[in-house]
Amino acid sequence: MLSLYRGLATALGPAIEVYLRRRLKRGKEDAARAAERRGVPGRPRPGGPLVWFHAASVGESVALLPLLEHLRDARPDLVQLVTTGTVTSAATMARRLPPGAIHQFVPVDRPAWVRRFLAHWRPDLGVWVESDLWPTLVTEARAAGVRLALVDARMSDAAFRRWHRAGRLARPLFTAFERVLASSAAQVERFRALGCADVCFVGNLKAAGSPPPVDAAAAAALAAAIGGRPAWLAANTHPGEDAVVLDAHALLALSHPGILTIVAPRHPSRGDEVAALAAARGLRVARRSAGALPEAGTAVYLADTLGEMGTLYAVAGITFLAGSLVPVGGHNPVEPAHAGTALLLGPLMPNNRDAADALTAAGAARRVSDAATLATAVGELLDDPAAALTMAEAGRRVAADGGDGLERIMAALRPLLPEPLS
Repeated sequence: MLSLYRGLATALGPAIEVYLRRRLKRGKEDAARAAERRGVPGRPRPGGPLVWFHAASVGESVALLPLLEHLRDARPDLVQLVTTGTVTSAATMARRLPPGAIHQFVPVDRPAWVRRFLAHWRPDLGVWVESDLWPTLVTEARAAGVRLALVDARMSDAAFRRWHRAGRLARPLFTAFERVLASSAAQVERFRALGCADVCFVGNLKAAGSPPPVDAAAAAALAAAIGGRPAWLAANTHPGEDAVVLDAHALLALSHPGILTIVAPRHPSRGDEVAALAAARGLRVARRSAGALPEAGTAVYLADTLGEMGTLYAVAGITFLAGSLVPVGGHNPVEPAHAGTALLLGPLMPNNRDAADALTAAGAARRVSDAATLATAVGELLDDPAAALTMAEAGRRVAADGGDGLERIMAALRPLLPEPLS
C-alpha cells in the first residue's frame, strides 16, 4: 500500500504542479518561497544537531512556541527547524519564533521532494504535532535514521476510522514514531490501536500555551478610540460565523446603543467578504487593514490583519472564540485565557475539547450556540463587568496551571534528544 501511494505521488507530479500553481494564484502559497514546497531549501543548514518540529498550521505551530522556548533555554546547542504548510502560519512564525529558529514550508509528500528536504536538513529528531501525518515524509524520515515523536497526538472519530481501514498503509506510518504523547487519556488507546508502541498522556501542549504578543501602543490607541462604548470581539471567524456574529450585533444594538463589534477573521484575506456582509446589513465598517480606528459611527471594526490577536484580546473584555460554530475543529482557548478576557465558546471544539472543558468548569468560559445565545451572553457580561472580570481572572488561573504539562512533555522528549557535541 505504501509503495502504491509513493508511486502515485510520483506519477501525479504534473498534476501536483498545477495544483500548487492554482494555490499560488489564490494566495495560499508564498511565491518567494514556493520552491520549499518542492523540498528546495530556503537557506543553508547551520552546523550542529538539529531538531525538526512539524505543525500543520497556525494553531499547532503557536502551541509549539513554549516548547521551543523551553528547549532553547535547556539546549542552546540545538538547531530548531519548524515546518508548516500555510502562508498564515509562516507569517506567524516569522514574528514569534525564538531567536535562531528556522521556518520552512513542509515539502509536498512526493518521494523526490521529501528526500531532497531530508538530505539538506538532516534532522536528528523530528517532533510532529497532533496528526498532520504524511506517509512519505514520516517513513522516509525514519528510513533516514531520524528519531520521531508525536506530541499532542489527537485523532477524531472519523480520522481514526479512516486510518484503521488503511491497514497496511497506516501501520508503517504509526510504528515509525518512537514515542507518542497523546493529547488526553482518551486518545491513548486510539494510537495504540494504530500500532504505536510507546503511547502515554503526560499533559496537553496547547494547555501550556503562552500569552500572545501585545503591541502596547496599538492597544492603547485602539482602547482610546473605543472610549466608553460597549464593545466585544469575535476572534478567528470562519465562513458561516460572520453572519451569526453580525446577527448577534443587531440583537445587541437593541439593548446596548452604540455597541461596537470587533470582527477578526481567521484568514485576513476574507476581509472584503466580511465587509460586504456587514455593509449589506447597513452597518458602518472601519477596516484595520486600511489603518483605520473605530469612530463614533462605526458599528463593526474589521480587524483584517495578521499577528494582532494578542493586541485585540488585551483591549476586549469579552471574546467569542470562533471556529466553534462551524466544523473546523475549534481554536485554542488558552491563548485568550492567558490574555485575560471573558470567553464565549461554541459547541464544536473537538481539537481543543479538554482546554475548553477545563475553562468552562472553572467559570472562565460560557457556551453559546447561535446568534441569540451569543447576544444574550455578551449582553449579560456587558451589563455585569464584575462577572466578566471574574471570568477573565479564572481564565488566567487555568492558563497558568497548564504550564506543569510542558515540563512533563519536555521530560518525555528529553531521552530522544541528540547528545550534545563534545
